Amino acid sequence: MADIDEMQEAKKFYADIPQKTEGFFLKGSNSLDWGMKNRLAQIFNPESGRTVMLAIDHGYFQGPTTGLERIDLNILPLTTYADTLMLTRGILRSIVPPSITKSIVLRVSGGTSILKELSNEEIAVDIEESIRLNVCAMAVQVFIGGEYEKESIINMTRMVDMGTRYGIPTLAVTAVGKDMDRDARYFRLATRICAELGAHYIKTYYIEKNFETVCASCPVPIVMAGGKKIPEPDALTMAYNAVQQGASGVDMGRNIFQSEAPIAMIQAVRAVVHDNEQPDKALDLYNTIKNELSKS
Repeated sequence: MADIDEMQEAKKFYADIPQKTEGFFLKGSNSLDWGMKNRLAQIFNPESGRTVMLAIDHGYFQGPTTGLERIDLNILPLTTYADTLMLTRGILRSIVPPSITKSIVLRVSGGTSILKELSNEEIAVDIEESIRLNVCAMAVQVFIGGEYEKESIINMTRMVDMGTRYGIPTLAVTAVGKDMDRDARYFRLATRICAELGAHYIKTYYIEKNFETVCASCPVPIVMAGGKKIPEPDALTMAYNAVQQGASGVDMGRNIFQSEAPIAMIQAVRAVVHDNEQPDKALDLYNTIKNELSKS
């Protein structure tokens, strides 16, 4: 402790310079508490305001799908290029090294498999687990229009309440049933319901017509779901269009880890999301990295 006799009177108060109060960079998040903002700033790049999330949580209802048979071999090499990993607690504990400093979005809803009605989920992970695992957000599936719509919405609101208590954001993941129309009207409905009931950001699908209205009518950030595997040029174009039309990033899985060159693909996606790279230039980057990797 400093000797009180040697303390000098403070002089540099800079009374002529007002203290700055900066607004938070992320849409709809300025009124959140410090811890919540800090976690969101680990998910979203404060410079670009966007994120490249790598979704590898498919196994919680699909099992070892193509590309996720060996996460230690297929996925860990990709983590360098992702801003965030979206995964289950089982994979996080058993495979992901604690030395990895990427932000974690933890899948906390579940309870059904592809053999049953998928919308019949419950909260499958306690909030204390999220705290123990030091996660930056919790992901809950929401089935607007599904058989268990109400239950899935209440799952989300419960996590919003618990997460807000401890400063952990909730990501609402909109699920679309096979019999539902994937149009702007549906996605405006689904995303707005999630935002109105407290989700801090929302993952939803890209649509070619009027996607900008989905983003504009949602008061919190939207990240684009990658969806099923499509050719690399199409996936890069989809990502580009999504962020140009208002999405705050992408949450891609199969279009990265099922690519012919996953390491090249995730770097090309990063260029699109964070640097506004045109799809054709991003495809050139993908092919260049792919060719370099094939030589090594």
